[in-house]
Amino acid sequence: MVEEGALLWEPTPEVVRDAKVTRYMEWLGRSGDYESLWRWSVDAPAEFWTSVWDYFEIVGERGDGPVVSGTMPDVEWFAGSTLNYAANALRRAATDPDRPAVVFRDESGGRRTLTLGELAGEVARVRAGLAALGVGKGDRVAAYAPNIPETLVAFLATASLGAVWSSCSPDFGAPSVIDRFTQIEPKVLIAVDGYDYNGRRFDRAQVVSEIAAKLPTLVARVRISAPGTEKTSGEDPGGEGPASGGGSRTLDWADLRASGGPLSFEPVPFDHPLWIVYSSGTTGLPKPIVHGHGGIVLEHLKALSFHQDLGEDDVFFWYTTTGWMMWNYLIGGLLVGSTVLLYDGSATYPETGALWRLAAEEGVTYFGTGAPYVIASMKADLKPSGLDRLRGLGSTGSPLPPEGFAWVHETLPDVQLGSFSGGTDVCTGFVGAVPLLPVRAGVIPCACLGAKVESFDPSGTPVIGEVGELVVTQPMPSMPVMFWNDPAGSRYRESYYADYPGVWRHGDWIKFLPDGGCVIYGRSDSTLNRGGVRMGTSEFYRVVERFEEIADSLVIDTGQLGQEGRLLLYVTMAPGSALTDELITRLRGDLREALSPRHVPNEIIEVPGIPRTLSGKKLEVPIRKILLGVPPEKAANLDAMANPEVLSHFVPVV
Repeated sequence: MVEEGALLWEPTPEVVRDAKVTRYMEWLGRSGDYESLWRWSVDAPAEFWTSVWDYFEIVGERGDGPVVSGTMPDVEWFAGSTLNYAANALRRAATDPDRPAVVFRDESGGRRTLTLGELAGEVARVRAGLAALGVGKGDRVAAYAPNIPETLVAFLATASLGAVWSSCSPDFGAPSVIDRFTQIEPKVLIAVDGYDYNGRRFDRAQVVSEIAAKLPTLVARVRISAPGTEKTSGEDPGGEGPASGGGSRTLDWADLRASGGPLSFEPVPFDHPLWIVYSSGTTGLPKPIVHGHGGIVLEHLKALSFHQDLGEDDVFFWYTTTGWMMWNYLIGGLLVGSTVLLYDGSATYPETGALWRLAAEEGVTYFGTGAPYVIASMKADLKPSGLDRLRGLGSTGSPLPPEGFAWVHETLPDVQLGSFSGGTDVCTGFVGAVPLLPVRAGVIPCACLGAKVESFDPSGTPVIGEVGELVVTQPMPSMPVMFWNDPAGSRYRESYYADYPGVWRHGDWIKFLPDGGCVIYGRSDSTLNRGGVRMGTSEFYRVVERFEEIADSLVIDTGQLGQEGRLLLYVTMAPGSALTDELITRLRGDLREALSPRHVPNEIIEVPGIPRTLSGKKLEVPIRKILLGVPPEKAANLDAMANPEVLSHFVPVV
């Protein structure tokens, strides 16, 4: 096993000199290291966030109100200011219209590009189409669409009007989408009638009709045709009447963008709703989380420039769908002037190295993905090549074990690995990397600028060097403006502030090291508590998943109310491997040695697949509920799962 904390990468003097965050420090006139900059950013939040506004020359009016007032959760930022996300994303279009803005690829090799001028022109046309449908400030536009240019254009057009965006990926089932969109009462639904994934075509026309039928507030439904199914002259794209959403009309994407018009931007207050994203919804109705224009513009400029080191010469890619907050983060690359690479398809089709090949072909400079893809690449012993422009690699979604860190730096020694941890709740990372700090195996280098992240013990006391609850003790601009349909804010407060009044509890285990680095240990509501010893599940997975014979795993502690239960380990085998007695013996021995005798499973069970959400997270809490007797349909939202068919293998046999 790779030793946690082993040094893997250090920035050269040239990297430090040329880093965007170094230039920012020079502009500030501040000397010192990253730790001193971070400390100032959280001790003087008004000064820090004002400097971010000024440094990036935000398009908008800052107003003369206080930068920040109130205490969590009742905080107001930049009172009296106005701006618009789309105006900032497209600010370079007038002066540099030929600059590449968007590259789109699909798994079959299809490719499309948009310059800034072309992107702005498309946004203007769709903006005019939405306005003609009656969409205005505060109205909701919902999209059931993949990571394609039309989705990005529709979002920017929506934002330009001051309307509110919300999207779901077309791999979501109808009930899951209905659970989300019925809460926000959209005026327009933009949807594809099919999509391609893993070499197969998936028809979605009937699903879209089911969704629309449950949205009585729709005035229009806009159809984006899947490749090869474009509308022909005179063809009705989907019919009207109840199946299209009450008395709403149905039109094709080409009809929506048929009218020209000037591109303009509705100025909105700093906290005006920009988009609505959702909690996973695996155990209940998804929470509709609202972020504001101003908070997202400031946070994404800060994060993408200072932490990801992105600018106008970069090609930015993150493997994501429109149902995961990383899509919202990816398109933020437009704010810093980067070219954004959109990809629609499977990460591993036609083979595991598909994304690495894509990055090489498109000259990607920053490559982002989920930790499972890094581990899959490591287990496949891939040797990515042709990545001459690659400077940074981002990993998120779940903790990356030290072995994953080591594989990246052995395979791509000149690339800085940035492991980030944050969430949909803030649409960014709380902790992550920065070009000024070294990379060590299994360790996230720092808390991000403007994020006062701490580790609390059960009494609410900050701790260093031991595992505690990840909390945020100072407000951040990208914290939710509200939850939709939560006028009193009770649901919002209960979600984050019930345990430590005035302090955001995120729900992850974290350990801070004396030098400011940290380690994430997984969700704190799925802790392994054996004989009074608490442990995050990531430590367990690190031991199990280094076995080449094991493709994936899930560990569940069935203990409750202080009573120790059974510790169950579920494994999915790699192709050609079997769960033999010899392998079980080795597994038990390694877990005993690496963790403790208390953490040797009572039972090791082979299953055909590990249940995951559509964004790739393991369903630890729902499976624990199923094992304790809760029916699967009540313990988990099947339509929020990537593989609901595997749940039956976790139901106890009576």
